[in-house]
Amino acid sequence: MNAPDSAPRPRALLGWRLLCLTYDFFPMLALWFVTIIVMLAINRGEAVQSGTWAGWLETLLMFAVTGVYATVSWRRGGQTIGMKPWRVYVDAASGGQASLRTLWIRYLVGCVSLGLGGLGFWWALFDRDRLTWHDRASGTRFVRDLQRDGASV
Repeated sequence: MNAPDSAPRPRALLGWRLLCLTYDFFPMLALWFVTIIVMLAINRGEAVQSGTWAGWLETLLMFAVTGVYATVSWRRGGQTIGMKPWRVYVDAASGGQASLRTLWIRYLVGCVSLGLGGLGFWWALFDRDRLTWHDRASGTRFVRDLQRDGASV
């Protein structure tokens, strides 16, 4: 039993995070196709070969396009398309809207976390505040808010 003055431990929200990432894969796939089409046009209709400068540029562009999608979405309304159905948001730890710099830090650390098999996400299960690596590094929070924007519960 919790002591009367101790607050309940926040949830890690790993399931919601996974649902959002899965849902966001589809708009990202569309943006990646557009990037590939642009690279095909630049390369005069020839497929870009991996290991070449054009291949590295294409990879960098896809990474950047993904980052722009995420950070602009978080900055504009606190959520990406994949976050909307589950009413989850990214906010600054102090409350309110996070800065664009902070959101880029969140994106970059989140990518590192995913690249390490999601280790930074799993970290939330053991973190005292249930935060992921990218939450901690950027000073942001991933919250589920059923009351926000006048949504009914």
